[in-house]
Amino acid sequence: MSSVVSKASRKVVVVGAVAGGASCAARVRRLDEHAQITILEKGNDPSFANCGMPYYIGGEITDRHKLNVQTPATLKAKLNLDVRTLSEVLAIDVAAKTVSVRELRTGKEYSEPYDELVLSVGAKPFLPPIPGIDRPGNLALRNLDDMDRIVSWVSGGEGGKTPAKTAVVAGGGFIGVEMAEQLHLKGLKVTLVEALPQLMASLDPETASMLQRHMERKGIEVLCNSPIKSFEPPADAGTHGSDVTLGDGRRIAADVVILGLGVRPDSALAKEAGIKLTARGAIVVDDQMRTSAPHVWAVGDAIEVRNPMTGGEWMVALAGPANRQGRMCADNMLGKARRYAGTFGSSAVRVFGLTAASTGLNERGCQMAAIPYACVHLHPSSHASYYPGACTIALKMIFRTGDGPDVGKLLGAQAVGEDGADKAIDTFATALQAGMTVHQLADLDLCYAPPVGAAKSPVNLAGMIAQDMLDGLVSTVQWSELHALAADPDVLLLDVRGEHEVVQKPLHASAKNIPIEQLRGRLNELPRDKLIVTSCLSGQRGYYAARVLMQSGFERVRNLDGAVKTLENSPLDSH
Repeated sequence: MSSVVSKASRKVVVVGAVAGGASCAARVRRLDEHAQITILEKGNDPSFANCGMPYYIGGEITDRHKLNVQTPATLKAKLNLDVRTLSEVLAIDVAAKTVSVRELRTGKEYSEPYDELVLSVGAKPFLPPIPGIDRPGNLALRNLDDMDRIVSWVSGGEGGKTPAKTAVVAGGGFIGVEMAEQLHLKGLKVTLVEALPQLMASLDPETASMLQRHMERKGIEVLCNSPIKSFEPPADAGTHGSDVTLGDGRRIAADVVILGLGVRPDSALAKEAGIKLTARGAIVVDDQMRTSAPHVWAVGDAIEVRNPMTGGEWMVALAGPANRQGRMCADNMLGKARRYAGTFGSSAVRVFGLTAASTGLNERGCQMAAIPYACVHLHPSSHASYYPGACTIALKMIFRTGDGPDVGKLLGAQAVGEDGADKAIDTFATALQAGMTVHQLADLDLCYAPPVGAAKSPVNLAGMIAQDMLDGLVSTVQWSELHALAADPDVLLLDVRGEHEVVQKPLHASAKNIPIEQLRGRLNELPRDKLIVTSCLSGQRGYYAARVLMQSGFERVRNLDGAVKTLENSPLDSH
């Protein structure tokens, strides 16, 4: 492999560090020992584990120093990087190839030249114009200074007040869900407020509802469909934060409010320099991380990248893509022709031992992109069910239907479980990036041993179910269709579980129960002029029943996808 030829005294300036900027600077150094590399960081910390901050606030991480992945001193010693913290870049002169910098410690301003400029400016918390949003005790979380501020406020360090007892977390995304968990672990009474109908917009409703119910069982009050109207001075003299007023008039007293209302690209610097932005304010880059300005590159949360599933563009604020973009940016800057394939959005959140993970498109994403699709819901075990400790995974896979060569291609997947959910989604993410079809998923050769897996992995099973659907062996209906079907006189719901199972978890009051073991001998009890929807606990016996009926002359048969286990977790369920 040929080595990269160094350009004498190449001057690379990186604005912002953390995931994208720091990885870019480190990669430049590994490729070019003679380059002058300067990192200009507005904050105190050039390289820190921002994803670990909630866990320090909650006490799961006890050593704050471990969140400082690198310091200016270690970056200088290991990589010979000139790291300047508390250095705010005020402007970019694209024509002169300089940036204007202010030292926040001294107020001194100076001009810094560059040969190549990398913008790793990240995203900033979204703070909508809600009355009172800037009240004391309303705190966002972006960096270690914010983290310290939250820790101090919760402990009562602000103004000598008593430790916080109540908290409202505004927003049900990653930060909101993680902070709700961690504040609860610290002993606070926590209410999570979300304006949308569900938590975690990357998930579909039936998947997100599992997370919500788990949090509620642990003692967190979750209020969806609850936009915040205002933050008011506390009516209770014992509260030292705000009263959070919701759109329906409800008022919640909070000693501390965590503002997790989303993020927006911190792209003002690029805009003022004339660098092209999208309508949503993200920096436009090509597939090599170049911006519209010569010798200016951008990576991380401030850019918009290709969505490989739709062919469009989207913003994905995740550390993994930012790290890879930083590395690729450095490679291309130094002559390696790397092309970024796009971001698939693979992510996970853990709450009270339950992991929810996803990759690719959800149903809403498919609908917005007008992509024909179908879903598979299943509930496999994390490893061989007969081996002790097996946990159920609620798994959903989305694949392409319609016409053309892409039929059967994987589009996305979601999983929730105490064990195995992230493993399944990592496999789906790999398959998604490889452009695999459900037929190929069914044939994946994955490792198996009873303590760690099953002979048919969850990914295999999802592929096999989808394969049967595409082959016409079964048609399905979704949980969201059940109530309408139950009210239709032209439909019979057929529950093929045992009688004791039906008593414990009824499908619907109108459903007819014939256990699968008795079905072949009782076919005469079923109407041949109606649509028959089969169901069981998780979908497998319903599928068996559908195959019996379809091969016994019943022309209109469908199986309830995911069956009762999916239905009981859905937003429509009344449990």
